[in-house]
Amino acid sequence: MSGHSKWSTIKHKKAAIDSQRAVAFQKFSRELIVAAKLGGGDPAGNFRLRTAIEKAKAAGLPNDNIKRAIEKGCGGGGNENYEEMTYEGYAAGGVAVVIEAMTDNKNRTAGDIRSYFTKFNGNLGETGCVGWMFKPCGAVSFDKSVDYDKLFEEAVNLGADDILDEDDEYKVLTSVADFQTVVEGLEKVGFKSSNAELTRIPQNTIEITDEKTATNVMRLLSRLEEHDDVQNVYANFDIPDELMESLNI
Repeated sequence: MSGHSKWSTIKHKKAAIDSQRAVAFQKFSRELIVAAKLGGGDPAGNFRLRTAIEKAKAAGLPNDNIKRAIEKGCGGGGNENYEEMTYEGYAAGGVAVVIEAMTDNKNRTAGDIRSYFTKFNGNLGETGCVGWMFKPCGAVSFDKSVDYDKLFEEAVNLGADDILDEDDEYKVLTSVADFQTVVEGLEKVGFKSSNAELTRIPQNTIEITDEKTATNVMRLLSRLEEHDDVQNVYANFDIPDELMESLNI
């Protein structure tokens, strides 16, 4: 999955730059609002909120913004009423795409996403058309300065599904049900993650070797990521690194 992995790397590198942009701050704030609304404003008893706070702080969201978002989620001012939506479709070349969004206007969001697919030679489909190609799971990342053997042993004992040795980090994969248990269990024995999130891993990939198709795929994903309402984008493409690096996105 070199292409998909490369896209993940690009997104993480962009996050440091985009963290100062209002659109990025808005995404973090929405997650905080929804997390607080669903599970309460105490991060000690709301794992989703605690994870959202850690991500927001890592991205540079000011503490005052975090506090206001949590208060809004708990009903303390503001009239935000976001719904969590999932959209699915095919990008150019038959690449499957799943989009997770938070929106206060479903018609607007769906219309925008549909127009992006059309512009870049794809098609927005019905719910369920490609979601089955992706496995929901938890992904917990650690810096390579940690002891791999100990991390592996502790993660397995806590019920993790797999531990990946990637270019610049170790990544522990869990089921959605075991995600919180593994994150908190590893923290208790001294392993502080650099990132912990629920994600979707493609079960198969589409190899893209044509420059035009690859450009359309990457431009669609970039446009989706930039949309205010879009929280996460997943795709099952595999683009060779040398082609990826040559694209003008």
